[in-house]
Amino acid sequence: MMNVAIIGTGAICPSHIKGYLEFQDRCKITALCDIYPEKAEAQAKEFDLNVAIYSDYKELLRQENIDLVSVCTPPYTHAAITIEALNQGKNVIVEKPMASSLKECDAMNEAAKRSGKILSVVAQNRFTSPMMKLKHVLDTKLMGPIVHTQVDSFWWRGHCYYDLWWRGTWEKEGGGCTLNHAVHHIDIFRWMNGMPSEITAVMSNVAHDNAEVEDISIAIGRYENGSLAQITSSVVHHGEEQQLIFQGKNARVSVPWKLKASKSLDNGFPVEDKELQEKLQKEYESINDLEYEGHAGQIEDVLHAIEGKKEVLVDGNEGRETLELITAIFESASLGKTVKLPLDETSPFYSREGIIENATYFYEKKTSIENFKVNEITTGGKYE
Repeated sequence: MMNVAIIGTGAICPSHIKGYLEFQDRCKITALCDIYPEKAEAQAKEFDLNVAIYSDYKELLRQENIDLVSVCTPPYTHAAITIEALNQGKNVIVEKPMASSLKECDAMNEAAKRSGKILSVVAQNRFTSPMMKLKHVLDTKLMGPIVHTQVDSFWWRGHCYYDLWWRGTWEKEGGGCTLNHAVHHIDIFRWMNGMPSEITAVMSNVAHDNAEVEDISIAIGRYENGSLAQITSSVVHHGEEQQLIFQGKNARVSVPWKLKASKSLDNGFPVEDKELQEKLQKEYESINDLEYEGHAGQIEDVLHAIEGKKEVLVDGNEGRETLELITAIFESASLGKTVKLPLDETSPFYSREGIIENATYFYEKKTSIENFKVNEITTGGKYE
């Protein structure tokens, strides 16, 4: 039986609690920690948890009976807490984004390597049936080479969203919608189609004048083979419709699932390729729906890895690559230039200090509140 602790009991914490409670025969939540201990106590009461409450994560991590830690705190704290947990011999699931800089990611991965413990970065949207089915279809290569990808990471957040004390600043949140919302779809895009070789991007803040960071960005990724990808990250889109579309040489597939295959008439105009469509549909349907999805699915993946049954799907290297792509978007948009990938310590955006110094500041953060009274959130991932 694995003992689990959760550090940070804000809006995303219930997703972790519900996930762990799906596996009560394999793990048990024994501790919650928050700088506002009354928030931890409220979560314990809501879920009827018999747990120890801590206000200092270092004190919690000194407890020898903790096997696995979920880090659910603001992005700028992820590195310090994760590294300390790994150094104390704990396995770690850290919320997205992995950290607020590539330099911190590298330090986290080094700590994981040194400790020999599991480090997994939350990417719960991978753990959905539509995404796993789409990944399988792409892996068959029946579509031919991918020639264009469209990523629409559309969210909507009200003006007061950025009033929370750590949001809306480059120092504490590390960026806006590109980092903290589109990270889900950028991770899936990169997982399914690999890293582009260069990024050209623009970003703006059109509806949140209480935040330093962007509320919309549009990026174009270019691959060595000439394939292009467009990535839109937003918290100004009503309806929060989210999709990824892959246009192959032979067919188009997407999530939400849509399939179309064409072949050429003698004059170059399209005609439906029913045979290929039937093959692709059969491949899509060949993958069974997941028993556990979202955070529960990722927690199951990590439990299997700790038990030695498989490699973890989303490790620290995966988390770093996703942040690398996001960092390239910030660098390109802020400096007004095309950015070549991969990024290393020579990038002016490699460290948190470099980001704070070089990023575009749209507005001054004018309001800072400790907590919201309403704790309800949307997490996306509905791809029907």
